[in-house]
Amino acid sequence: MRFFFNPETRSYLRELANEFNVSTNAVREELNQLKKTDLLKSEKNGRQVFYKANTSHALFPELKSMVSKVMGIDQVIDSIMQRLGNLESAYLIDDYAEGKDTGIIDIILVGNIDQYHLNDLSRKTERYINRKIRSLVLSNEEYESFLPDLERRPRVLIWEANKRKMSLIKHGREDKNVK
Repeated sequence: MRFFFNPETRSYLRELANEFNVSTNAVREELNQLKKTDLLKSEKNGRQVFYKANTSHALFPELKSMVSKVMGIDQVIDSIMQRLGNLESAYLIDDYAEGKDTGIIDIILVGNIDQYHLNDLSRKTERYINRKIRSLVLSNEEYESFLPDLERRPRVLIWEANKRKMSLIKHGREDKNVK
């Protein structure tokens, strides 16, 4: 799943075998099957072969969408956007940003967020997706000062106010509540 959730993720055989606690032969077979279907690309770096998603494959957008749904990200974002206030951007960090489903979703929300609604929505969403949500709410200024630390950690931008509004307008569904 990690390849299709975060297309920038690169992994090598032994790393995947250790992570999933299976033999390298089992992982090699799966990687070869995905490579045969052209869903994965490989590149050699020294003696290691790194694998990553083939983002130009016709099925990539659909696979990425399905993986996000399986991981519960779409429900989290939809719930957040409906009642939280002025959300500027949202980031997945750490394990989920790497495509690892550890059962804990770490998310950073940037903006002026209603903390009461966030806590309420988090509890409800956790029950719905059967995963723990840990959120950190930052103002734009706090986010900027925290950025050097974040740049050393895996993170994926999953929502941005300006891009979301432009996307809604482009599809003829301008929502006056989207800032």
